[in-house]
Amino acid sequence: MCFISPLRRGSGDMKAAVRNLCLVLGDQLTHDLASLHDFDLKRDVIWMCEVAEEATYVRHHKKKIAFLFSAMRHFADELRAKGYRVHYTHIDDANNAGSFEAEVARAIHTLKPEKLLLTFPGEYRVLEAMRGWPTKFGVKVEILEDDRFLCTVDEFATWVKDRKQLRMEFFYREMRRRYKILLNGDDPEGGQWNYDSENRKPPDGGAGMFQSTPLFFKPDKITREVMEIVAARFGDHFGDLEPFHFAVTRDQALEVLDHFIRERLPFFGDHQDAMIEGQPWMYHSFISAYINCGLLKPLEVIAAAEQAYRNGKVPLNAAEGFIRQILGWREFVRGIYWVKMPAYASENFLQANRPLPWFYWSGETDMNCMKQCITETKQNAYAHHIQRLMVLGNFALLAGLDPKEVNEWYLVVYADAYEWVEMPNVSGMILFADGGYLASKPYAASGAYIDKMSNYCKGCKYKVADKNGKDACPFNYLYWDFLDRNREKLRGNHRLGMIYNTLGRMGDDRLAAIRHDAKLFLDKLSDKA
Repeated sequence: MCFISPLRRGSGDMKAAVRNLCLVLGDQLTHDLASLHDFDLKRDVIWMCEVAEEATYVRHHKKKIAFLFSAMRHFADELRAKGYRVHYTHIDDANNAGSFEAEVARAIHTLKPEKLLLTFPGEYRVLEAMRGWPTKFGVKVEILEDDRFLCTVDEFATWVKDRKQLRMEFFYREMRRRYKILLNGDDPEGGQWNYDSENRKPPDGGAGMFQSTPLFFKPDKITREVMEIVAARFGDHFGDLEPFHFAVTRDQALEVLDHFIRERLPFFGDHQDAMIEGQPWMYHSFISAYINCGLLKPLEVIAAAEQAYRNGKVPLNAAEGFIRQILGWREFVRGIYWVKMPAYASENFLQANRPLPWFYWSGETDMNCMKQCITETKQNAYAHHIQRLMVLGNFALLAGLDPKEVNEWYLVVYADAYEWVEMPNVSGMILFADGGYLASKPYAASGAYIDKMSNYCKGCKYKVADKNGKDACPFNYLYWDFLDRNREKLRGNHRLGMIYNTLGRMGDDRLAAIRHDAKLFLDKLSDKA
């Protein structure tokens, strides 16, 4: 918990209309949020607002804006039904000041609270603003730990201290022990901590791989009203607004979770890395947006997956692989974000500086894998983790795209993206921009990986079997060109030793062909950026 003392105010200002003004942000839509724990129905007021600044500091996907505004409005109605006093500003209110901080100032002026009661925010820029409010507004500000996360910022900082290398696997094991998840006494269930080796099966092409969609909902009156506003005010933002199918209440999000546990989690483990054209959901849960905005709580999601395993409904590799994403990876990247900010935002270990190509917005590319993943992102504000990492991210790494531009793109296009989760995944996992602080090696791959784990290559103009030439898959020569041009910085990585031995054995003619094809492709890319 962080308590910030205010400047002393004049005696005439000390009589407050309310005791606590409790702020609830758009990613804090949780009824037992820390700042609501001791809420007094008579003396406290909840503050919520929709402001243009938060929708446009990056030009968020239209579906993301509609999802959050609708979820916020539904949440406010639920609070009012419980007897809470809610000070809510709509995006189209005549007096809306247009920015987060200006709306806080307006509420302070109107309500004259004794104290602002906050839950720790999800972005560094917001926390920095909050820390300045005692001086700026002359009011007490108390920032409470966000207990929806399972590892506090301070706990993670302690875990990091004196470690030369951070590895999620060891953090994950400690979290399993702390919360007693998938344990058999003191040992991991099944005798192993990690079943990732059983979670990499390629698509078999059979009917079983073509799943129904996750549980979707038709827009209600509130959502339709929000969609009209988004279409009018943010219609030039990236992405398709319709069809809109997000859950926008906690009850709906719980239905989505239950549907996933019953219908999709049993098959998730084997094929979580597989990709099939026209199948954006596969066996994935599509609940990350609900967890990250607060409609679902991580521990209840983990408990549901474990219980399904205990009941014999889900195999261990599926339950463990899913739980690892939440209890391990999600908590790990959040910890790294807060330990490394603000310097993390400027990391660029490989000195990548190529502008983001326009096709990341348009989907207009002859690379079928990229076209499929970008198109599905545009349609759904969603892509599953292998599409994000090993297609879209892999290309950004190999092409040497500027980390700032890539980070902004990922923050714009996905409904589950907030800086605390987006930046470590992009700068650390995807681009190796932090030099290996998060990941032990760059996640670079040639077209062979995409061909193995998808059916994208069958419908592509390029030939994945060709290593060089105008018909060759660009991932093939870009992969070796990436290793070649970053040789001095990467050859000492112990996980790349065999690969660099292979590169070292290549003849001059092969290297010249790789460099020629890569330069030709990347030069054309820059012309269209």
